[in-house]
Amino acid sequence: MKLLYIHGAGSSGLAYHYQSQRFPDSEALDLPGHPDLRPCDSIEGYLEWVRGFIAARRYQDVVLCGHSMGGAITLLYALRYPEELQGIILVGTGTRLRVHPDYLQQCREPGANNADWLERRMAAYYPGVAEDICRAMRQRSAEIGPAVELNDLLACDRFDVMAEVQNIRLPALVICGAEDPMTPVRYADYLAGQIPGAQQAIIPQATHFVQLQQPQAVNASIADFLQTLN
Repeated sequence: MKLLYIHGAGSSGLAYHYQSQRFPDSEALDLPGHPDLRPCDSIEGYLEWVRGFIAARRYQDVVLCGHSMGGAITLLYALRYPEELQGIILVGTGTRLRVHPDYLQQCREPGANNADWLERRMAAYYPGVAEDICRAMRQRSAEIGPAVELNDLLACDRFDVMAEVQNIRLPALVICGAEDPMTPVRYADYLAGQIPGAQQAIIPQATHFVQLQQPQAVNASIADFLQTLN
């Protein structure tokens, strides 16, 4: 079994720091543009890049774990190529990912040297995350930049599989921070209700980056789910 993590908009594989440590044979991808190469301009484009990444390495028995935009990529993969996956894990995501205009505007008006955008990003996304991880995320965010995040958020804003999600027939785990303002619990409830047999874990005292804020609880949920796939 190969567990692969797909990060969210404007983020990177660092978002799965604790999961990469807990599951040593797992792998956290850096999508194109995060920070190397050119970003894809749609969820479909990222899907095909991830599929190519998997095929080039001949990975088998793949379990995809997607956070936020990564969850959108994972959902689309499960709908289009279910025979290539063994299961899916959806973290802080939804069948639709409409983006508040304020987030788009922050990317369009990042301030001198992107300082305003970077400060707002850190304050919004990483409360409760350990200081050393915050420093690493800040550095990576600075390397990626607001233009890539804007690109990703616009791709998310166009994403909608609400009418199709019930067709997923793969084992699924849905994880959400109990206090997530961006992809709230009702999104997770809908996912878990629409995907037959899906498991659900609502993690207390966590917001959008639940996997960094409450890693032990998230890792325990993932470990329990993977056990059901063996």
